[in-house]
Amino acid sequence: MISVEEALARLLEPLSALPPEQISLVDGLGRVLAEDVAARRTQPPFAVSAMDGYAVRAEDLAAIPVELRIVAEVPAGAGFGGHVGAGEAARIFTGAPLPAGTDTIVIQEDTQRNGDRVRVLEGAPRGRYVRREGLDFAEGELLLRSGRRLTARDIGLLAAMNRPWLFVHRRPRIGVLSTGDEIVMPGDPIGPHQIVSSNSLSLAAFVTACGGVPVSVGNAPDDPEALRRIAAATSGVDLLVTTGGASVGEHDLVREALAVDGFELDFWQIAMRPGKPLMVGRYRGTPMIGLPGNPVSTLVCALLFLKPALDRLSGILEATEGGSTARLGAALSQNDRRQDYLRSSLVRAADGTLEVFPFEVQDSSMMRLLAAADCLVVRPPHAPAVAVGTIVPIIRFPDGALPI
Repeated sequence: MISVEEALARLLEPLSALPPEQISLVDGLGRVLAEDVAARRTQPPFAVSAMDGYAVRAEDLAAIPVELRIVAEVPAGAGFGGHVGAGEAARIFTGAPLPAGTDTIVIQEDTQRNGDRVRVLEGAPRGRYVRREGLDFAEGELLLRSGRRLTARDIGLLAAMNRPWLFVHRRPRIGVLSTGDEIVMPGDPIGPHQIVSSNSLSLAAFVTACGGVPVSVGNAPDDPEALRRIAAATSGVDLLVTTGGASVGEHDLVREALAVDGFELDFWQIAMRPGKPLMVGRYRGTPMIGLPGNPVSTLVCALLFLKPALDRLSGILEATEGGSTARLGAALSQNDRRQDYLRSSLVRAADGTLEVFPFEVQDSSMMRLLAAADCLVVRPPHAPAVAVGTIVPIIRFPDGALPI
């Protein structure tokens, strides 16, 4: 068995970002930039009012109250071609360009209007409620870097930058192939010794959530010829993921069956729990990950290995943030030689600290507990027993929030 760290390094080493493609900005949410992006305009392109009120000269407000003559009305999207002089003001609205001669805004709540005259009741220093030209950014300024997955905020920024088209990395196409005579799809007739399959559906959802395109080819029975025929349908994907058939039983035949068509094994069996029988290699030149068949093992390994592979193919920059930790809410015994990933719940203690509680049962078939978990507690190989209150490393599950 090899370590988790070595397995991940060997999986990622031959992978690289997929080539770029050009898309419309409206299709950019969740895509990964393949270029550094600079602004095509200055924002705002001229000084504008930040409030509804009156554009005035600050020097005219030296003595308050003061009465000024209104010489113009300036709505957003229009301008005033003239000049506001001493003792004058221009009625102005939010977003409208500041008229020549003015340098500050008096909000309408601080004024009283009478026909073409306005009485200013409160003073305002030079620059009050004025958004200067280039306050946000300047033309040519580099604002977003290659390798960034675009959020809704980024889409708004890119629109303001006047960037209608983007170069992004192509979405990874991930082949998903489940195996086993014992599984049937939800809703299909179930034999007396069969179970409902969840792996292919959860993996397809996982790939989609990570920005990839799942290519599900269905379930292959425990028959070498059928397995080879169905696996061949994944031709053209960027990464093939299989579930089941990767252990040591007589019906775990993925390696032997696909070897006839050129499957090359890099490594098999990792010192981890759940997920020991994970294997990595190449099938017909395509990178391949063989995940265990137990549902929890499948998704835990997807989080630890498939997601980093998807990130690498998508062109996402390497993460630089440190790992998360939490305070242990239940004692743990000494660990054995395999790195453990314990499904756990998180709560906020009275002192504000995150406390983590590993579930008492950690069976790798129990999807209910995985769905209820907030994180995984990471237990290194041969970790000693730890008491309540110990700070331990955790891997948090994404919370499913919108990418804003």
